[in-house]
Amino acid sequence: MASATRSIVIDAPPERVFDVIADYQHYPEFLSEVKSIRVSDRDGNQVDIHYEVDVVKRIHYTLRMVEERPRALRWTFVRGEVMKDNHGSWMLEATAEGKTRATYTIDVAVGLLVPRPLLAALVDSSLPKMLESFKKRVESR
Repeated sequence: MASATRSIVIDAPPERVFDVIADYQHYPEFLSEVKSIRVSDRDGNQVDIHYEVDVVKRIHYTLRMVEERPRALRWTFVRGEVMKDNHGSWMLEATAEGKTRATYTIDVAVGLLVPRPLLAALVDSSLPKMLESFKKRVESR
């Protein structure tokens, strides 16, 4: 299992940051590895998100999101290719300056055919880039 936690400060209140994080259908517009998104089975604050991403190869997977507007979003793995598990969260904390400290945590487990060093490198290299993409998206609105 590869795990990572990273934080970034975004110049916007938590409500606005949450709105961008929960706007799943628009991920392909600003996250280059996300090729398509489909949303299904919304039930209150819970929703299934079906991803098609291109990281080394194109894979499909589904995560169940639990939205705790405007402070947190947590997910669990439903099904997918290559992955055996994927869970994590976004935690949003207002700062005294009216900004948001966004903390992203992820734990991913993959099948035996994926080398652990490759998985760790993907998590470590793609996470800062992804956080910057969310920051730019929120701050440009």
